Amino acid sequence: MALSVAVLVLSGCTDGGVSNPVDVIAAKDPLSISTSVESGDSDVPVDTLVTVDGFDGDLSEVSLVSQDGKATVPGEIHGVRWTAQQLLEPATSYVLTAAGTGDDGKKVSSVTRFTTKALTLDEQTYPAVAPLQDETVGVGMPVIVSFDVPVRDRAAFEKRMKVTAEPATVGGWYWLSNHTAHWRPRQYWKPGTKVSVDLALNSVHAGEGVYGQQDQHVDFTVGRSVVHVVDTKRHRLTVKINGKNRRVIPVSTGDAKHRSRNGVKVVMEKHRSIDMDAATTGVDSDDPGYYNLKGVKWAMRVTNSGEFLHAAPWSAASQGNANVSHGCVGMSTKDAAWVFAQTKRGDVVNYIGSPRRLEPGNGWTDWNRSWDEWLEGSALAAGADAA
Repeated sequence: MALSVAVLVLSGCTDGGVSNPVDVIAAKDPLSISTSVESGDSDVPVDTLVTVDGFDGDLSEVSLVSQDGKATVPGEIHGVRWTAQQLLEPATSYVLTAAGTGDDGKKVSSVTRFTTKALTLDEQTYPAVAPLQDETVGVGMPVIVSFDVPVRDRAAFEKRMKVTAEPATVGGWYWLSNHTAHWRPRQYWKPGTKVSVDLALNSVHAGEGVYGQQDQHVDFTVGRSVVHVVDTKRHRLTVKINGKNRRVIPVSTGDAKHRSRNGVKVVMEKHRSIDMDAATTGVDSDDPGYYNLKGVKWAMRVTNSGEFLHAAPWSAASQGNANVSHGCVGMSTKDAAWVFAQTKRGDVVNYIGSPRRLEPGNGWTDWNRSWDEWLEGSALAAGADAA
C-alpha cells in the first residue's frame, strides 16, 4: 500500500519546555483488481486455473460463469486472492466479475470476458469407469478406468484419481497402459465395503495436447465373498461363500492341446445365453478343433481370450474325470445355473493344477501380481494410499 506522509510541526511553550509532536497521516488507496486472464483473450487453455487478486482493499464477490449462463466455475477467496476450484471447458466464452471495497472505502468492480481454446475429440480423452454406479460386485473387483485417447502424463491424472472406502482400505493404482489404469486393494475387499471413485480429470492436461474430457463419480458396494476354486487335475470346482465351502461340482476343463490357464481370475461378464465361436479365440474355421456353439447357457467370462465357466451338457460323461474342453470350465446345466446365481461380476475364480500360466492382462489378472509389484505400476512415487 502506498503511503503519503505529511509532517506537521507545532510550537508551544509549556512548563516542561518545548514539544514538537509529529503526526503521520496515511492516504487510503482505492481497490485494485488483477485477473490471471486478459479481457478479450480468445484462445485461453482449458487447463487454466483462473485467479483474481485484490490489492489495497478486500475482495468481497467473484463469479466466473459461461456467457450463456449454463456453467458456473466455483471458487474461494483466501486473503487477497480468489482461486477457481475447477478448470475450464473448451470453446466456451466466460464472464469473470469481481467486486470489493478499497482502503478508501469506495466500492470497485471489474468485468473480464474471455474465450477458451476449442478442442477436437482427438484432443480429449474420456474416462470410462467400472464398476457401474450402484453396482454390487465381488471381493476381487478392481476399479478400472479406461481412456479412449492415450494419457501420456500419467502422474498428472493419477493425482486427481481418488478411491475412498468405508471401512478404510489400503490400495493403489497400476497403469496397464496409457489407455488403462486399475486400482485394487492390497487384499480382497471386505464384504459390505462402500466405495466411491472420484476422477477430477476434466480439462487436465494428459500430455501431447490432450486433455481430460470430463470428471467422473461412481459409487459401488462390495457384496458377500464368493471364491471359486477350479482344480484342473481333480476335475472339480469348489464354491466358497463367506469363507465356507458350499458346494463341490464335477467339471471338465481344457484338454492337453487347450489347457485352462493357471492363476487367479475374476468374473468379467455374465450371460444367461451366449453364442461361442472359436474364431473369436483365434481358431480358424478350417481347424479340426473349430466350434460354433449357439445359446450356451449360464456363461461367466474370466479371460479376454475366451475362457468361461458355463453349462456343457455335451461333456456330461467327462465331467469329474477328464478334461475335454478348449479351455472353458464345463459343468451340468443344473450346476451351472446354481453357480451363475451365486456369482457377481468381480468374484474370484482361482485355477490350480494346470501347467499353463495365465498371461498378464488376459482378463483382470491383477491378483497375480505381488503387492510390491503392484505398487511399481503407479505413476506416483508413493504408490499406495488408504481409500
